[in-house]
Amino acid sequence: MSSDLEQRIVDRGKMFFEAIGGETPSVFNRSWWTGKVLDWSMKDEDFKVQLFRFVDVLPCLYTPESLSEHMADYFQSSSGDVPAVMKFGLKSAGVVGKLSNGLVAKGISKNIERMGRQFIIGQNAKEALKNLIKLRKEGFAFVINILGEATVSESEAEWQLREHMQLLDDLNEMQKKFSPLGKSSNGLDWGTEPMVSIAVKPTAFFSQARARDPEGAVEGMFQRLAPIYRKVIEIGGSMCIDMEALDHKEMTIELFKRLRSYEEFRDYKHLSLVFQCYLRETLDDIKDMVSWARKSELPIELRLVKGAYWDQETVQARQQGWDIPTYTIKADTDAAYERNARYVLENHDIVRLSCASHNIRTISAIMETAHQLNVPEERYEFQVLYGMGEPVRRGLKAVAGRVRLYCPYGDLIPGMAYLVRRLLENTSNDSFLRQGFVDGEAVEELLRSPIKKADEEREAKPAEKPVPLGELGPFRNEPMIDFAKPEGRKEFPEAIARIRKDLGKTYPLFINGKDVSTSEMLDSYNPSNDKEVIGKICQAGKEEVDQAVQAARKAFKVWGRTPYEERVGYLQKAAAKMRERIFDLASLQVLEIGKQWDQAYADVTEAIDFLEYYSREMLRLGKPRRMGRAPGEMNCATYRPKGVAAVIAPWNFPLAISTGMVSASLVTGNCVVYKPSRLSSVVGHGLVDIFREVGLPEGVFNYVPGPSSVMGDHLVGHPDVNLIAFTGSMGVGQRIIEVASKPRPDQHFCKKVVAEMGGKNACIVDDDAELDEALHHVIYSAFAFQGQKCSACSRVIVLDSVYDKFVERLVEAARSMPLGPSEKPEFSMGPVIDREAQKKVQHWAEVAEKEGNVLVNRLPESKDADLEAGCYAPLVVVDGITPDKSIAQEEIFGPVLSVMRAKDFDQAIEWLNSTRFALTAGVFSRSPRHLERVNTDIEAGNIYVNRNCTGALVERQPFGGFKMSGIGAKAGGPDYLIQFMDPQIVTENTVRRGFTPIEADDDWI
Repeated sequence: MSSDLEQRIVDRGKMFFEAIGGETPSVFNRSWWTGKVLDWSMKDEDFKVQLFRFVDVLPCLYTPESLSEHMADYFQSSSGDVPAVMKFGLKSAGVVGKLSNGLVAKGISKNIERMGRQFIIGQNAKEALKNLIKLRKEGFAFVINILGEATVSESEAEWQLREHMQLLDDLNEMQKKFSPLGKSSNGLDWGTEPMVSIAVKPTAFFSQARARDPEGAVEGMFQRLAPIYRKVIEIGGSMCIDMEALDHKEMTIELFKRLRSYEEFRDYKHLSLVFQCYLRETLDDIKDMVSWARKSELPIELRLVKGAYWDQETVQARQQGWDIPTYTIKADTDAAYERNARYVLENHDIVRLSCASHNIRTISAIMETAHQLNVPEERYEFQVLYGMGEPVRRGLKAVAGRVRLYCPYGDLIPGMAYLVRRLLENTSNDSFLRQGFVDGEAVEELLRSPIKKADEEREAKPAEKPVPLGELGPFRNEPMIDFAKPEGRKEFPEAIARIRKDLGKTYPLFINGKDVSTSEMLDSYNPSNDKEVIGKICQAGKEEVDQAVQAARKAFKVWGRTPYEERVGYLQKAAAKMRERIFDLASLQVLEIGKQWDQAYADVTEAIDFLEYYSREMLRLGKPRRMGRAPGEMNCATYRPKGVAAVIAPWNFPLAISTGMVSASLVTGNCVVYKPSRLSSVVGHGLVDIFREVGLPEGVFNYVPGPSSVMGDHLVGHPDVNLIAFTGSMGVGQRIIEVASKPRPDQHFCKKVVAEMGGKNACIVDDDAELDEALHHVIYSAFAFQGQKCSACSRVIVLDSVYDKFVERLVEAARSMPLGPSEKPEFSMGPVIDREAQKKVQHWAEVAEKEGNVLVNRLPESKDADLEAGCYAPLVVVDGITPDKSIAQEEIFGPVLSVMRAKDFDQAIEWLNSTRFALTAGVFSRSPRHLERVNTDIEAGNIYVNRNCTGALVERQPFGGFKMSGIGAKAGGPDYLIQFMDPQIVTENTVRRGFTPIEADDDWI
């Protein structure tokens, strides 16, 4: 940017500040309750968190008792009173006289509702009309956006369609009362723009919009938005497509292109699209869009915003291990906004710009850049949010003339989420409105070049310390796949095609470093199509088990004494091999066990995590440690391997759990006899390929698939097997414990059993839960991978006051799920693992009919699903269930969800704990006093608060339960490897003829 343009921007900004001097946005006006409370929140971060959480939950507090309880939980100090600032202005809320806590809560509730209304143009057409007429008399145009709950079903998407059509009818009637703004002779505002404008969030119109299936999402959204846009054109309005979370960016851009270029709509230009400037890739997206517009010969309009999902995008990226897609320095976003806007203005012949910002520096930059480029006034306008930055909008109106207000419309209850986002924006340390109107930042600083600000902030940040050469560095979970990027969506079909070329081959046993073939074979087939054989698996019998155990026992003599650092090296090499072929390993699971793309990919990343995490854990545990500090003696604690480990793995996490148990055994110095599930033996053979390639010594790892009825007890009871690591059903686990507990005549040790068994997991939905989130997570927990996870939610316990609303939406969401072959990304649920599992689910569907009220019982309707060749079982939702019913007690391992109505939170916990199992549990609540009870009252190894109850990650959520759900330590946790070793203490007397050496302070020897 030239120094001349920079100076003009600063001068323009100073004039702007002079024009609005002394004014304060109403949201910060300290003479109002809102201003007082927000001022306090900006001084006290803890109070701010509590305030915004209370605002968030307020719409769900239906009774005076609930309101008072939450008020006390969120705000009462140790003195038993609420902060004085919260009581300010209660008279204006209708609270007078002696202030009991109940009256205080009621008064504060009314004040918060009033604060919410400040940001909403109206809750109904009459209220909106009154406010819109007032706005237009002041010279402002508008764009209306309907507030609403997240769309979780197709019936809700249809409701959104009807609601928007009604809004357009109402707006059409309203505009008859409007006069055009500016000098206009054609009935358009300023002579160029329609008087009626709406903004739409595209995912509200299609409940199954998923990043892994952008084409299906675009088509689903298009089918409902096309009638709305048709109506917009009919009444002579305009429509803006809002940009939502990054997951939906690509499909939103494609949706815009499809609508804009649709033959029926080509000649109508009043369709705009939002771009978020905090995303690093936005300028490239804008350039692509401009190029498309020129090629298509279609004028377009782009609305630039800074972005409203910064916290969500950065947190999600960090959780998933992705590169952060947003700028992490606020000034970088401001600078990007100016660059992006300049590019749009340079192409004003084909693109009209809507500049959405309250930042006077940004506004001044747009105005002066437009002037420098000779951009006609009608080719850009400014937009601000209704209820915010009133001085800015008035100053803009006076200087720029063309100002549009973004006006939320609808019920206050769903509007509270919008209110929280606005409050977070305004009270952020980086907020321009806060800096300019509250903190009193110098005008010169506010108008300074954002590029210089960003550079200075970067220079002030300390550089990251590099990991020393030869060290592993801190553990980090393997990144999950990001389906918002096209690479992942492209890789899966290609990998599935590669795997298919190799289907049907024979997989031998692997014993003592050599392939071993047997005459007994078992076909592994695709559960979506039982005619497709994935592989022919050689089956081991007792003789082969004996050979494998003997090979392992012999190899143990060397492997058990191999330095632990060397054993860690093998795991590191194995992890690298898995990364190289991650899509092939995942795609094999799609075909052999019917996992969806994301579920299969996650299984492989978890396998890599186990290799990486246990490597680091062994480096921690392998070093001898000094015990005690008594002079004259040295007490050294070490761990030694147990010997031969029998690893018996399940089919539902065929690579992850197998790798976890095998790698824990190997890195601790044990040798392994590995028995995969008969249903996932081809995936299990992948470990053979990997360990062979990394050069694991002969006999250290042996692969012996075979029928449990023939060789299961023999393996577990073998006198040379020291340790059994098992994951599977409760029945099999109990059998293993029984057999292992009986020593053979020539057995000189007690067998160690590490067992993770089943679950009958439940989620509680409290009466103040965020139902959108609860619905999303319960559906995922219950039906992802067909409910075939040991952690899957099979019971949802809903409190009475929200039961009917929750269940109605749950049923519609379950009916909306697309069912079909797992290899196709448009389907959310596929077949169960085999015919036996199919029969079991069908049995429980019949039990559901007898024990409760079946609300959903459906099979795939898609022509892609072959119901004869595929192992498709019904998706079942049943209510009217109580703890005495068998369906509420027995593990089902399939897509059957029981819904239970609890009278209160106490009963919900009692019912959750009423089974033999204690694996996972979920609680959806915003009540601090209820959440305090999670640790003390709920019986489950893994408890998840306000999120799904599946998908535990290594290190972050070590996994495992108690009661009948398991014995032993948690997989992926700091005490897991200890189960695979025996502790040993060596005590040495260090005194020699009265002399003892000087001892170091370090605990590690």
